[in-house]
Amino acid sequence: MANFSKSGVPRFSVDVYQNAYLPEGGSEVDAIVTVTATGGGTVGGAVTAPHLYGTGRGPDAAVAIMVDCSGSMDYPPTKMRGARDATAAAVDALRDGVHFAVIGGTHVAKEVYPGGGRLAVADATTRGQAKQALRKLGAGGGTAIGTWLRLADRLLSSADVTIRHGILLTDGRNEHESPEALKATLDACAGRFTCDARGVGTDWEVKEVTGVASALLGSADIVADPAGLAADFTRMMEAAMGKEVADVALRLWTPLGASVRFVKQVAPTVEELTDRRTEAGPRTGDYPTGSWGDESRDYHVCVEVPPAGLGQEMLAAQVSLVVPQGDGGAQSLGAQGLVRAVWTDDLAASTSINPQVAHYTGQAELAQAIQQGLEARKAGDVDGATAKLGRAVQLAGASGNADTAKLLAKVVDVVDAAAGTVRLKAKVEEADEMTLETRSTKTVRVKK
Repeated sequence: MANFSKSGVPRFSVDVYQNAYLPEGGSEVDAIVTVTATGGGTVGGAVTAPHLYGTGRGPDAAVAIMVDCSGSMDYPPTKMRGARDATAAAVDALRDGVHFAVIGGTHVAKEVYPGGGRLAVADATTRGQAKQALRKLGAGGGTAIGTWLRLADRLLSSADVTIRHGILLTDGRNEHESPEALKATLDACAGRFTCDARGVGTDWEVKEVTGVASALLGSADIVADPAGLAADFTRMMEAAMGKEVADVALRLWTPLGASVRFVKQVAPTVEELTDRRTEAGPRTGDYPTGSWGDESRDYHVCVEVPPAGLGQEMLAAQVSLVVPQGDGGAQSLGAQGLVRAVWTDDLAASTSINPQVAHYTGQAELAQAIQQGLEARKAGDVDGATAKLGRAVQLAGASGNADTAKLLAKVVDVVDAAAGTVRLKAKVEEADEMTLETRSTKTVRVKK
């Protein structure tokens, strides 16, 4: 384990959990890499390492709040009211000195506050003005989420700050834009800002909202009752205000002959990162992890190594943390970990699975089983849905994922959790099914 710290900014550390022993001829090495950032001083306060973390001028962040103002937000009227109140609560949670803007989203994107293609700087006056502007928000028009994100990107990039963050709220499907256009926007915005996405009510598309959050390395959730929006927006903004280091990448070096099979975040949610690799020198690749405050996340790294003889040992991968710089270089965060491979004829050593690896392999399977089970249910495949959701109940129980087990119990009647025996419920509330789908990737951490 290694770590790195500067006064007032988080200290990063890397821990590697694995069983390094392989049988003769074995070539696949699995490891769980835990990355922890601690001791950021005053969370989100003045930054004191300008070469690495921005300008050192105090709050080094910009936030754009995108509020759905399409016609459906008026049905019922509590939705638009809830969205206005939630945005006002989020504005209240902005720290002094943070740049911000509010965007109204329909089939086009409008600047609600401050306007003129710029960002406001948060203080008592601008917060008051923003909340005044919110009162004029009404519902009418269609939905084209890509236009909202592009405006957010333009506004956020106008500020000389390190942390750029979006919060997006929608209540409907992205009907006035092709899926290809939205994907092109997400590709264009990826790495430029992070974004949390929320669906309110039950008329939106889970894959659209989770797709936005996934592409932009933020969180996704459902707020089925508009009354819950203000509390959720406050939590999201407080989390955004706690971020102090942007654009952290997990850097993997592998020796000659070895290759990375996959990299995925496995806690606090499952997020596939394999295809997001950018080359960073010979046999070295960077995987984006977004912005960090005081927090800890787990990653599952799988490396293919050339088989070696009994008693041989090799370094399968070196893990480090970097902040890529615009000039193609990177600033190291100092934290490093090693993934090893050792060939042995000790059967007990080579067949034992590391508890962390086993736990998170199960959590990733749990997420997949839920998604496949709900797909089968929608397609009318009762047997397929029962089998997959039964497996999900079994995995949730075995891993102690009580939150997911509760959500599953609203969609299936559990006959025997340990055996994974369930019956599909005849009638399921739409909000319950959407909540299960939206939160399917949330994991519980392994008990150390």
